[in-house]
Amino acid sequence: MSKVTITIDGKTVTANEGEKLLWAALDNGIYIPHLCAIREAHEPAASCRLCFVEIEGHARPVTACTETVREGMAVRTRSLRVDRLVKTAFELLLSTHRLDCARCPKNRACALQQIARERKLKLKNTRLPDFIKNLPVDESHPLIGYDPKKCVLCGRCVRVCRDCTGLGVLGFAYRGFERRVTTFENAPLAESRCTGCGECVNACPVGALYFKKAAARCG
Repeated sequence: MSKVTITIDGKTVTANEGEKLLWAALDNGIYIPHLCAIREAHEPAASCRLCFVEIEGHARPVTACTETVREGMAVRTRSLRVDRLVKTAFELLLSTHRLDCARCPKNRACALQQIARERKLKLKNTRLPDFIKNLPVDESHPLIGYDPKKCVLCGRCVRVCRDCTGLGVLGFAYRGFERRVTTFENAPLAESRCTGCGECVNACPVGALYFKKAAARCG
C-alpha cells in the first residue's frame, strides 16, 4: 500500500493512501473527538458529528471519519468553526445522556470524559434542556447489563453484534428523540439470542453496556 504525506495542524505525517483521515490523525498522536467510528467499518456512520476538521480547499468543515487522505492535504483540527460544531454536538449528546460518572463502570475510561478533557469542555449539560429517556435499566442477562439512559446512539454495539458475532441481537428502533438501541421487539437481553460474548460491552464508549461482574468479561 502506497504512502501519502499530509499536514495536520502544521505537523507533517505519512499515512496509507485511501485510509480515513481520522485514523491517520490518531495513528500519529493527533487527537480528534469521535464516538461512532470503527476502523474496520467500510461505511462510516458519521452519526456523532464530533470529528469535524477543516481541510484547505474545502468551503466548510468535514467529518474526518468519512474523508480519505490524499497527497498534500492540509488539515486543521481546531478553528472557530470546528470548535463551535464540536461543542454543539457534545452538548447535544450530554442533553440525552444520564451523567453518573462516579458510579459508572466506564469512569476514567469514558470517551465523553476524554473529549471534555481534550477540548476543555464542561462535562455537564448547562445550556440545553434535558432529553433523557425514562427507560429502565436491563439487568435481566446474567453477564451483561444495559442502561439506555446512558446510550449515545453511536451504533458501535449494533455493528459489532452484527459484524463480529453474526447474531444481530442489537439494533436501532424508532426515530427522532425516540430512537434507541434495543433487541428485537424490545425483549430483555435474557430473552434474546445474546450469548454474553461481551463484544458489545467492549465496543461501548460510555458505559451504557457493561459487565455485571468482573468474572463475566469475555472476548
